[in-house]
Amino acid sequence: MLSLVALVSAVSLLGAACGDDTDDTGSDTGGGDTTEQKSEIKVGLAYDIGGRGDKSFNDSAAEGLDEAASTLGLPAPKELSPSKDEDREANLKLLAEGGFNPIIGVGFAYADSVTLVAEANPDITFATIDTVVDLPNVRNNVFAEQEGSFLVGAAAGLKTSSKKIGFIGGVETELIKKFEAGFVAGVKQTSPDSTVEAKYITPDGDFTGFNDPAKAKEIAAAMYEGGVDIIFHAAGGSGTGLFDAAVAAGDGKWAIGVDSDQYLNASPEQQKHILTSMIKRVNVAVRDTIQAFADGDTEGKTVVLDLKADGVGYSTSGGYIDDITSQLDELKDKIIAGEIEVPTSPS
Repeated sequence: MLSLVALVSAVSLLGAACGDDTDDTGSDTGGGDTTEQKSEIKVGLAYDIGGRGDKSFNDSAAEGLDEAASTLGLPAPKELSPSKDEDREANLKLLAEGGFNPIIGVGFAYADSVTLVAEANPDITFATIDTVVDLPNVRNNVFAEQEGSFLVGAAAGLKTSSKKIGFIGGVETELIKKFEAGFVAGVKQTSPDSTVEAKYITPDGDFTGFNDPAKAKEIAAAMYEGGVDIIFHAAGGSGTGLFDAAVAAGDGKWAIGVDSDQYLNASPEQQKHILTSMIKRVNVAVRDTIQAFADGDTEGKTVVLDLKADGVGYSTSGGYIDDITSQLDELKDKIIAGEIEVPTSPS
């Protein structure tokens, strides 16, 4: 970065010395950034297991990457995906050695890897999603998942007929338990008599649970057969298995997506069963991280994306919850005002 700044400064001085009188009507904000400078930014992004195309968490990150690259006119970013857990650190090292800056690790499982590689490369700006690394060259992006999950839980409580509701987590980690805790609290807020059955695909440490649609389908099918009529998943790429199970279970069986508006990328048959999705705006975190870097903000910090910051929310595609959005928005306002405190761990 220092050499780049020096180069841009030299070019600017040369232009001034040559008496360039071109009228600049546009986009100079006074911060010294130019199109040439931004065009030199090489963004590296390391996805979690499942990568681009998972129709959930990673795809939301990809959306933010694409938006930033297009808006800022950046060269093609470098994208890497791990095929196994051990690949995370190796991928970050490859990006650092390739001169990419900033480098973004998508997912809480990158915590240790970002710590090691960022410490070894203090002149590179790193960013995390869903975890906090306390280093001066790391920007952390964390979400209030429990708040968004509360709202879709409230929707499930208002829409359930059987009073039996399900939750499928990808991996039994503290982060995914935030989804469960908020969801259950939301269900109880609007339907105190309902019960919530929670299942996890894999235990903590085994991250294959985020990319195992077959297992998610098996768990969901058993829940539907047992009388559950609405299931919320926080399982990344495994969630497509839930949607398939809902289709197979037939009318009156609903699924709730996660991270992005999963109705939009679902098949027509699946769309008939996706009640709503808990929106977690990973795209915003990635986009804003790259924009901040382009604007010269490379300091370590933690950014919290909650309901107040519009970092989480719920979708209305399909129109299945149009009749209850006013009730959900009232609950949203109460959470923002502090009148409802949403738990972060299951009781």
